[in-house]
Amino acid sequence: MDLKVVAVLICLSAFAISSTQAAIPGCCINTRKIIPINVLRKVSRWTIQSSGGACDIDAVILHVRDKRICVDQTVFKDIWWRMKQWKQRVKKRAAKYNV
Repeated sequence: MDLKVVAVLICLSAFAISSTQAAIPGCCINTRKIIPINVLRKVSRWTIQSSGGACDIDAVILHVRDKRICVDQTVFKDIWWRMKQWKQRVKKRAAKYNV
């Protein structure tokens, strides 16, 4: 009888551990300040991590292939602004030469 109780407790413990691991989010622990341009060109998507939830720091997670790169939000805002300015310049040049 004792062996059955021990076996059931082990199974329940293993189930509890495996189910809680799936619920833990993958938070960024530290962030990068410098991102090479060749890495930025390969970004497929990005997500925002806020410190108000389960994670401790604010960050932007860049998804590059199978990797996650954590970037400081202030750096990301600067990159976003520069990319927006670059796109506007490209549009102006295209409009100038297409007329």
